[in-house]
Amino acid sequence: MSLTLRTISREQHLAYIQSLPSASHCQVPAWADVKTEWRSESLGWFDKGGELVGAGLVLYRQLPKIKRYLAYLPEGPVINWYAPNLDDWLQPMLAHLKQQGAFSVKMGPPVVIRRWDAPAIKAGIQDPDVKRLRDIEATHIEPRAFEVADRLRKMGWQQGEDGGAGFGDVQPRYVYQVPLANRSLDDVLKGFNQLWRRNIKKAEKAGVEVVQGGYEDLAEWQRLYEITAVRDKFRPRPLSYFQRMWSVLNAEDPNRMRLYFARHNGVNLSAATMLVVGGHVWYSYGASDNIGREVRPSNAMQWRMLRDAYAMGATVYDLRGISDSLDETDHLFGLIQFKVGTGGEAVEYVGEWDFPLNKMLHKALDMYMSRR
Repeated sequence: MSLTLRTISREQHLAYIQSLPSASHCQVPAWADVKTEWRSESLGWFDKGGELVGAGLVLYRQLPKIKRYLAYLPEGPVINWYAPNLDDWLQPMLAHLKQQGAFSVKMGPPVVIRRWDAPAIKAGIQDPDVKRLRDIEATHIEPRAFEVADRLRKMGWQQGEDGGAGFGDVQPRYVYQVPLANRSLDDVLKGFNQLWRRNIKKAEKAGVEVVQGGYEDLAEWQRLYEITAVRDKFRPRPLSYFQRMWSVLNAEDPNRMRLYFARHNGVNLSAATMLVVGGHVWYSYGASDNIGREVRPSNAMQWRMLRDAYAMGATVYDLRGISDSLDETDHLFGLIQFKVGTGGEAVEYVGEWDFPLNKMLHKALDMYMSRR
């Protein structure tokens, strides 16, 4: 199969994404408008008949002081990763990016390698010898994903050591997902653990209501998000980031981004943003106040978001990143514990890969990043 690659218009790119069951929200054309500090380009792969058979959003970041770029395809490109001729897809891309002045290419193949269901993770948490997800036997292994990784290595792609935590990549390597395809909402609720079901009931009884917000409510979202940032010790993004995200994503598709609030007695206690691409729905950012936790607003909000995703016909509700640490003393352990309560499964992707087009500049960037 001979493929040609060229720059495509945003319209072509979007039409291609819309023709698929789903793709990452980091690969829709409007994501480029969220990431304004990067230059962007839409790439298209065409078969012999001239049909568009793959697409990729490339973000270019300029190196300080020189006209060379890091080219990044977050959770992409959107191509046939299991094609026997993976070289025919990736070689033209590397040649094109080199021509564009890239010294290094980073990509995140949307290829799942392992899955662990909730009972397996719970058993792992209870086993003192288990420290990481990888210490547990996976419930499902995708052999073709290992072949993809082998092919990439043979082609000269490299993978950075992430220390196993899965946060060494820019995008998370480990995520938590609740599968919705071929399940009733009743099945989904039954999959929740007792604590989650109890908390959902508790919120209902206390009169917690979950409502959708709009652009004009983003300042209120920001208030809760900044409280969360202080509590969890991270640097919050500015309000303008979320305003831009809302404007550009919903201009591309009016249902791309949603905002939810859980409130009690008229006071907003928690909030979340949700992203939708085809049948894939993500819980993207979450925030909560330090008060009102006893009425369980976060559980109520997640259950409402999950039900809305189900009503939209989503096949998966994605709770995004987790660390793979199952050590209860790890500061990220609470995250996986909260998410495991939804039933669902932990999912490991093949992770992000780098191709140094200029080894010297790539090494320099590597050193610069490790010092930051």
